[in-house]
Amino acid sequence: MSYSLATIWYERSRFLPAILAVAFSALLIATQTGLLISLLSMMSLPVDKSAADIWVGFPDVKSVDLGRPMPERYLTRVAAQPEVIRVEPAVVGFGLWTRAGKEAPPEVCTIVGTRIDRDSLGVVEQIRNQPELLSALSEPATVVIDDTEFGRLGVSGIGDTAEIFGVRVRVVGTTHGYKSLGGPYVFCNLETARPFLRNRPDEAIYILAKCKNPEDVQMVVERLKGYPKMSPFTKDEFSLRSRLHWLTTTKAGLALGFTAMLGLLVGAVVTSQTLYAATAASKREYATLRAMGIPRWRLKMAVLAQSFWVGFFGIAVALPLTFGLSQVGALLGTNIRLPFVVLAGAAVITMTMAMVSGLAALRSFSSVDPAHNIR
Repeated sequence: MSYSLATIWYERSRFLPAILAVAFSALLIATQTGLLISLLSMMSLPVDKSAADIWVGFPDVKSVDLGRPMPERYLTRVAAQPEVIRVEPAVVGFGLWTRAGKEAPPEVCTIVGTRIDRDSLGVVEQIRNQPELLSALSEPATVVIDDTEFGRLGVSGIGDTAEIFGVRVRVVGTTHGYKSLGGPYVFCNLETARPFLRNRPDEAIYILAKCKNPEDVQMVVERLKGYPKMSPFTKDEFSLRSRLHWLTTTKAGLALGFTAMLGLLVGAVVTSQTLYAATAASKREYATLRAMGIPRWRLKMAVLAQSFWVGFFGIAVALPLTFGLSQVGALLGTNIRLPFVVLAGAAVITMTMAMVSGLAALRSFSSVDPAHNIR
């Protein structure tokens, strides 16, 4: 066992606050980032859960929920590409949902209107894989909502009715896991959705396309950029664009980032002060080592090694706590996504913080002198 590791073990009560501070920082960074990713992914669900490879919208469209009408005849531009095997229109926009026969205030909802069949590019995955939902949605004035949005929409279950801009609709099915950060998603067929969005039969808000080979998608998008009055995106590009728009306009990332930075700052201060105090308390031992001829740089490296082990143990403590907190969040209806890149990023940031704290603690060596033991 190394000298630094042995020191931490035998003086664990002294180093425990630093380890817990590092664990707190790593936990906060990982959970805040995972929560932010989860929240923003709600705004790109119509894109992420579709079968389309390409989304074409109005010029410079910022987000999937902010599209504007364009002529449906633009489908021919996309269909003319030899790599494309299927093209269809879709409409996405905001509506005003009111509970039929009740005085409850209206709720803004996000209407997603697509073709209704198993080969549809726009219908979301969960509906596409349920023939009974597809059949129910083929009827006029029928909608599907997420079962987690009943409270917001004032709905008690399947069969309830409501109004969107005064037009009565009937809930014929539900999805699960399609909750929205903005207005609740309301899925329906094109004919039902168009009147709500003031969309004429010869207009579309998006043109969706699927390529025969996935590797051709980027090439087709670049070619379509040569056409005026429309903006083509790959599925991943449009998903990211929608999430970044909500990140920058709602300031959600700034708020969560500030909280994570505060946790990192607290962890850095506690870790630095703990390491400084531990080094200062061991002045006599370090002075003895100096008198024995141990170079000062070796002693400093020992302190930095202590910083490394404090960071390592802090991350080891934070990892199971982070997964546990994500499970608690799931039970409470809050999804916290923890992909590997988030966990690795949190580990790197907190380890860097621990090492920087170790460097700050080296200032205590200014008073380490072999003569200290004979005074």
